[in-house]
Amino acid sequence: MPRIAAVALLSGALLVPGSMVTARADTFEPFKYGNFDQWVTRNFKESAIIGGNEKTLYEIGPTATINGAKAYANRGGSPWATSNVYARVHGVTKGSNAVFPDARGAGKCAKLTTMMEHCKALGIINIDVLVAGSIFLGRLFEPVTSTSNPYAKMEMGIPFTRRPKALRFDYRLEMPANADRIYSSGFGKKKTIKGHDSAEVYIILQRRWEDENGNLYAKRVGTGRERFSRTTNGWVNGHTIPVMYGDITGKPGYKSYMGLIPEDKSYYARNSKGKMVPVKEVGWDDADATPTHILVMASAGSGTAYIGTLGLTLWVDNMGLVFA
Repeated sequence: MPRIAAVALLSGALLVPGSMVTARADTFEPFKYGNFDQWVTRNFKESAIIGGNEKTLYEIGPTATINGAKAYANRGGSPWATSNVYARVHGVTKGSNAVFPDARGAGKCAKLTTMMEHCKALGIINIDVLVAGSIFLGRLFEPVTSTSNPYAKMEMGIPFTRRPKALRFDYRLEMPANADRIYSSGFGKKKTIKGHDSAEVYIILQRRWEDENGNLYAKRVGTGRERFSRTTNGWVNGHTIPVMYGDITGKPGYKSYMGLIPEDKSYYARNSKGKMVPVKEVGWDDADATPTHILVMASAGSGTAYIGTLGLTLWVDNMGLVFA
């Protein structure tokens, strides 16, 4: 899941029909800005009490440069948010960036990495927080002002009513050799945990509804989820994650991490009153149900917040949906 580490569209507009590529009976429709060739560059200075360093954050959207510590909202109809974040906690300005544009041929791609963010304040505090770079369909609300409940700062998913066959993208992975996982939240000692982390990409389709009190609920319509743990020999092009519909718990290939989202890890969305509330996934929907929302995420980690393998890096490019 995406992590906020600095502090511890409708379906028609989502895709780019003009860029459709047909292969056999299937049609590929890229997400808007899903070729990751355009980026917003944000430059600002962190507070003097933590060193006053110049910080650069990157967002996926129409090419632009923003100078100064300013809250960011998706630009140009971009459906993408990142785990990069501008935070202002108790008057202290801090930035975290683990998602970068990277060169690929004549264009660019998205580079997601697991790294350590350092924060030192005039010798009073000296903490390290582990960050796993993530991109997702939705929005991150800035500035982040507290370390509590990071998921409440992210709106996960966007409106969507179609039934794709698969999620398709190019990817490359680098897994550090013999690298264990590290837990580092900035509070308490760092811990080493045996075994490396994995990168992860998923697509989830939900049918959401709201009760009279503004609570949001969802049933799972479609699921596609995969974890990656081996260094690739360069780029893997046109990789697909099939979408399985309905209750998939008894289907071949089902793994426990493909299951319903636990209530205590619920993602958030705005209700009709404009309030951010958890979306409680309460069951599996019928296999022929029509979704109301789509969630897509790629991440350089697959564990809980502040746990990951330093240096694990996932590159993704040309991401979109396959329709039969």
